[in-house]
Amino acid sequence: MTSWIEISGAVKGEAADAIADALMESGALAVDVADLNAESDAEQPIFGEPGMALDQRWADSRIAALFDSDVATDAIEAIWINLRAQSNAALGPHEFRVVPETDWVRATQAQFEPIEITPALWIVPTWCEPPTPSAINLRVDPGLAFGTGTHPTTRLCLQWLTQQALGGNTVLDYGCGSGILAMAASALGAADVLGVDIDSQAIETSQLNTAANKLTARYEVSSDSTQGAFDVVVANILAGPLTVLAPAIASHVKIGGRLAMAGILAPQVERIIEAYAPWLIVSVAAERDGWVLMTGQRLS
Repeated sequence: MTSWIEISGAVKGEAADAIADALMESGALAVDVADLNAESDAEQPIFGEPGMALDQRWADSRIAALFDSDVATDAIEAIWINLRAQSNAALGPHEFRVVPETDWVRATQAQFEPIEITPALWIVPTWCEPPTPSAINLRVDPGLAFGTGTHPTTRLCLQWLTQQALGGNTVLDYGCGSGILAMAASALGAADVLGVDIDSQAIETSQLNTAANKLTARYEVSSDSTQGAFDVVVANILAGPLTVLAPAIASHVKIGGRLAMAGILAPQVERIIEAYAPWLIVSVAAERDGWVLMTGQRLS
């Protein structure tokens, strides 16, 4: 059976980046950096916006490098000792462990089960049988694009969509990710659905998912040329982009139309209210695990 050798230890602050690069240059197959205090009271949450460089690092990280089992442990240890000597005490002592070969496909699949959004709407991986065949069962597998129903923000948006009378409505999914919200809108009776995203991979994934579910929605890469106002706009992104893009997002909501936004943490609510005040009065409609859904109707 194939196996690998992992060497790991503690590292302080921003030194983790340079040491990770050095381990890769020294032949590591992969390097992982994680909060040393993860899953403890001292865990340090760090939030970043997509496409933006993080300006924070964990005060103390665990860095782990994976090497081929053919590489002698003495050679790997020598790499670590050399990096430790150059790090001005930022890199700590090391430990080894053998990492056995794993069926990663099966292991990944075991982590994902059907998700009940409401009794009438489920997200079901393709390798699972729908628990409620009579419900709307959106078949979506975990992949490169965000939005497979596991995150609280996706669930909040999906639950909100099920509460709307979408029959005959036009819907815009702003930041479509996997296309899950656009597909739900289509399945719930929307007449015309458009999904946009800045990531071409997300557009491709959304198109494939929609076709696999035999639903109808259009997708395009978001740009300044994206036109039109819609009865319903859903934007499940993050507070930073929602704030910056407030004029653009609001312009896509028809007079009398509805807007739902997620990806917002509770302390960020006032910032969103202020950003959208020129066009809509928005408020918190629901909350889950510290994330909030904000909604509003455009009156003028």
